[in-house]
Amino acid sequence: MKTQISSLLLLGFSSIAMAQSSQIREANKLYKEGKFDEAVALYEEALRKNPGDLTAMYNRSNALAKKGDKAAAMEGYEQIIREGKDPRLVEKAYYDKGVLHQQQQQLDESIAAWMESLKMDPDDKEARENLQKALREKKEKEQKEDKEKEDKEKDKEKEKDKDKEKKPQQSKLNKKQVEQLLKALEQKEKEVQKKMQQKSGSPTRPEKDW
Repeated sequence: MKTQISSLLLLGFSSIAMAQSSQIREANKLYKEGKFDEAVALYEEALRKNPGDLTAMYNRSNALAKKGDKAAAMEGYEQIIREGKDPRLVEKAYYDKGVLHQQQQQLDESIAAWMESLKMDPDDKEARENLQKALREKKEKEQKEDKEKEDKEKDKEKEKDKDKEKKPQQSKLNKKQVEQLLKALEQKEKEVQKKMQQKSGSPTRPEKDW
């Protein structure tokens, strides 16, 4: 049975075990204990001493993500990617970017990030499964949007048909045609009146005197 995506996302935020200063090791310990604010403070102190320490930068981003500061975490991942010095860290930064984007319902961005992660590590099962889930979700979303759009168009057509039934049909004659029709009717009326006058004005026959 495949792990649900929420579980996979949690795996995206993990500290990297490398030869580190005692300060970073202490920060990692706090991170594992769930004391993310304290861990961030120690990672930042380590970065002030050594701004190029990408491991401290990555772990700091993970801690920031854990405590809900997604924007700051994203900045850290993007800086690691720009530096590009450690391919393993870059791959993990792409993976975690995908996690953050997915959590914010940014499907296109999460798909792009996981694709980059898989380019660097094609054997990353979690990235592959997350990408597959995101692609399926995107497809379902697009199908739903297309269906909703189609339904709206059908509803509009139904409303138009109802309006046509309610409203009297308007004349499609242009102004010139209307004038011609009026003149023809007036002429017809004159002819009828003339015939009636002629009929009423004709002499009546005298009655026969038998």
